[in-house]
Amino acid sequence: MPARRTTMRRMAATVAAALVLSSCANTDSWVDAHPAPGWPAQYGDAANSSFADVDGADALRLDWTRSVKGGLAAQVALGSTGATSYLAANGQTAGGCSLMVWEANNGGRQRWCTRLWQGGGLSSPLFDGFDNLYVGQPGAMLSFPPTQWIRWRKPVIGLPMTPRILDSGRVLVVTHLGQVLVFDGHRGDVVGTSLDLVAGVDPTDASRGLADCAAGRPRCPVAAAPAYSPSSGIVVVTLWEPDAEAPSVVGLRYRPGQTPLLSREWTSTEVGGGPLASPVLSADGATAYLTGRDQRLWALDTATGKPKWSVPLGYQPQTPPSVSPDGLVVAGGGPDAKLVAVNDGGDHGDVAWSRDDVMPLSTSSRAGTKVAYTVVRDGSGDPAGQAVLVFDPADGRTLNQYPLPGATGFPVGVSIGHDRRVVAATSDGQVYGFTPA
Repeated sequence: MPARRTTMRRMAATVAAALVLSSCANTDSWVDAHPAPGWPAQYGDAANSSFADVDGADALRLDWTRSVKGGLAAQVALGSTGATSYLAANGQTAGGCSLMVWEANNGGRQRWCTRLWQGGGLSSPLFDGFDNLYVGQPGAMLSFPPTQWIRWRKPVIGLPMTPRILDSGRVLVVTHLGQVLVFDGHRGDVVGTSLDLVAGVDPTDASRGLADCAAGRPRCPVAAAPAYSPSSGIVVVTLWEPDAEAPSVVGLRYRPGQTPLLSREWTSTEVGGGPLASPVLSADGATAYLTGRDQRLWALDTATGKPKWSVPLGYQPQTPPSVSPDGLVVAGGGPDAKLVAVNDGGDHGDVAWSRDDVMPLSTSSRAGTKVAYTVVRDGSGDPAGQAVLVFDPADGRTLNQYPLPGATGFPVGVSIGHDRRVVAATSDGQVYGFTPA
């Protein structure tokens, strides 16, 4: 009996120890960086879908206007962890502040600002779900807490294009010179090893070729934001390699916990004339949509890089398309553009509807399946005005239209908040905040 009691006591102690250990297991995952609700970065989510899962307002009211007192080359980012909706803008200014964080639901009141090394305006800031900010400047990647003090700053080769959050608090950075890195969102440490898409790049010249990025010319190897799908683990990047006649599309595979963490899976030269602007991924990550320089909308299989279909648009988009989870693609905008929607039929694309009576100048941003926003040319003067067009993506019909008072330059896009606020901005640094009416 004594031996049996001793054995039972030992078993009880073992079970108790296991319970203690299980109760002390690592539960830090809730603090890992994850995308902010709303519009965490340029083109919305990591897939560049320009789609927000909110019930968009078809009637708006202009709430406030502000200027960054400089230029803008990317959409503003919108995030929130509570009652306040924050807005981040990466301005290019002659002096003073350039990176700015405002309170979007408080008249655009400035929360804080700081100055970055100039030249990185094509890179949008990224909000995580804790209002930490991630943003690139030539030669460095930085992160800020909800205040303006730097969390971390790490050197990179080139300008980080708009960063993307992967899983488990990882932040993806692809620079304009083709360096690909994964950072730990908290500490800023590089996870795994970096991947170079272009060989022989001078690591001491972070600004080389930046002047070619806005127009997508050859001296800027990666001229647009990458797209990432957590559903398929695929990263899609546009790449203009040295001495190539046109840019190509590259697929990278992300394998968490494995070595290598990122690997180059395929390279596609199928898009006519090469891709222009950022790639966009479907909700399941199986398809990449791209604007071709041949006036066509292209769909590629992300497993192989092979074309699924292409559709002629009759104009040359300058911006990426947008896509909803049901596979309706609205083609990009630009000078002389039309408003065109295409249904993805799997192995073919069908034009769902088309309008040539409006000129969309930006990518269409979608708020749910019933409301979309784009900036259109307003009037026939020279220069013509600009307005936010609210339309139904199902058939393209106009729901409302709101002028942007005194707008100059070109629109850099429309951002949609989790609270249904809508923010439009122009390249001349004008920012317009709308609230649901």
